[in-house]
Amino acid sequence: MGEMPETRTRPDKIRCDACPVMCYVAEGKTGACDRYANEGGRIIRCDPLTVLDRRIAAGGEIRPFLKSDWDGVLVSDDDLFVSAVGAGTTYPDYKPAPFIVSRQIDGVDFVTVVTEAIYSYCGVKVKIDTDRHLGHEGAVVRAGAEAVGLVITSEYGSQMLSLGGVDHLTGGSKAEGRVTCDVLMRLCNKEPVELAIDDGAHVVVQAGKPPIVDGKAEHRMRVGCGSATIGMFASQWQGLVDEVVVVDDHITGVVSEHQAGKVLGWPDTGIKIKGRRSTPGRYFQVAQPGLGWGGTDIDDPLTILGEWSPKKGAVPGLSLLMVSTTGEHAAYFTLDNDLKPVEHPIPDHLRPSVELITENCEPALCTVMFTGGAGGSLRSGVTKNPVRLTQSVQAFKTHVSCGGAPAWVWPGGGITLMVDVMQMPDGCFGYVPTPAIVAPLEFTVPRADYQALGGHDEAVRALRDVLEHGGEYGDAVRAVPRSR
Repeated sequence: MGEMPETRTRPDKIRCDACPVMCYVAEGKTGACDRYANEGGRIIRCDPLTVLDRRIAAGGEIRPFLKSDWDGVLVSDDDLFVSAVGAGTTYPDYKPAPFIVSRQIDGVDFVTVVTEAIYSYCGVKVKIDTDRHLGHEGAVVRAGAEAVGLVITSEYGSQMLSLGGVDHLTGGSKAEGRVTCDVLMRLCNKEPVELAIDDGAHVVVQAGKPPIVDGKAEHRMRVGCGSATIGMFASQWQGLVDEVVVVDDHITGVVSEHQAGKVLGWPDTGIKIKGRRSTPGRYFQVAQPGLGWGGTDIDDPLTILGEWSPKKGAVPGLSLLMVSTTGEHAAYFTLDNDLKPVEHPIPDHLRPSVELITENCEPALCTVMFTGGAGGSLRSGVTKNPVRLTQSVQAFKTHVSCGGAPAWVWPGGGITLMVDVMQMPDGCFGYVPTPAIVAPLEFTVPRADYQALGGHDEAVRALRDVLEHGGEYGDAVRAVPRSR
């Protein structure tokens, strides 16, 4: 009689209710989000609760908050701030937030309500410091083949992108939502992301790092537009050169015509600029936008010049400096007998003025601002009357932070916030496969005001108790420096 086949038993699974996906998780495994695990038949948060410790120097070592080394004495409640990183969510949102922490600050009892919020309504605003043309306003931004956002209005020395949002996360295909969620999470976690702009550039974006445009790292943002550059440095050029043109995609400046030149008594030179004249010495649309001089598409600056007029001051030997708004491009010319510009090496006496432009340019960086709507059902984890929380936030009675970083809240209805991810702890953004972004969120309010909001006062715990016993999803705690 043959041996009976070995009976294999499937490991018991338990259901995780921390998000709408409701994964069944086997012992020792994590759910689809990689944020929750089954440990000994209990759902725990894989990342420790993160406490911001003022006593750790900025840039100092991130370390576990070791209860065995803690004598139970808090030097000051204000030294420690329990952030929402690693706290867990309120989902389903009928229950109080994972931690509602009471602490004394300057003799006043404050409550901080801590939760990892699930955002379907969220995105990022990306500021890219460069005068390179990345794409036309409204152009679609893609990650791989999927649309994840668009180019929005340029700002001074920076190109701007708006990525994510509910329409990309849930309003398109599954692939679009998945890719959008991945891009948002990686950008918010300060990781590099490669993006392609329709009819524009490829750019690698990483918070706090210089952008890489079409394979070339940017080093500086422009000192100003061409007109502003003339205003700042006209006196540096007076007496050293007969004419200066600062080439810029938006506003090209001409010193002899500009008000700064006129105040200095700069003589006319008979120069002709092909762009659309705005006010004296300021020209729009001298070329198409691009990756060349001053964010234009030109490699030869003379292409923006017309015929020189002897009736208006052009003479043989007249000297001309053409320079970009970063000082990256510069060229020197003199007019020959036919009033045609002839290029020469830049004279030594002019080099310091070009270097001064470069010196006054700030480093080129990428800034990522997480933007989210925190006005949904998660408010019921704070108070039994959710609209009162919104009213308190809008009245500046309740302070909003994300991972301890101060959040800017938009006026008007709801709780629409923005926060600089560089001020937040590393790796504090996650996702759920619905898809949606998970981000830390804290509301801090005086205890008396919290009670007036209809808050879950019965769930308030002392800071000491939180540190000693943890919460629903485990008791692991780590300490990191507070944001700058």
